[in-house]
Amino acid sequence: MSDKSYEKPVKKFLKLLSLLIISPLVLSLAFRAQRNFHEMPKVLIAYVLLVLGILLVLYTVYFGFKTFKSLLDVLFED
Repeated sequence: MSDKSYEKPVKKFLKLLSLLIISPLVLSLAFRAQRNFHEMPKVLIAYVLLVLGILLVLYTVYFGFKTFKSLLDVLFED
């Protein structure tokens, strides 16, 4: 049996799970803030949260592909 290091892909997978939980929550919070806030200083917070949530979702998708690729590389290594 060869020395396979599952430590790095498992850590990446745990980070991915946390991103899968956090990014939709931030996006949901942004839409809720956008619906409730109508004054100028508060509406900027809603738009900043919206942009942050969208970027987090896009990064989560990218990080998910990288994580599963590294996990599959470790599993099917020759």
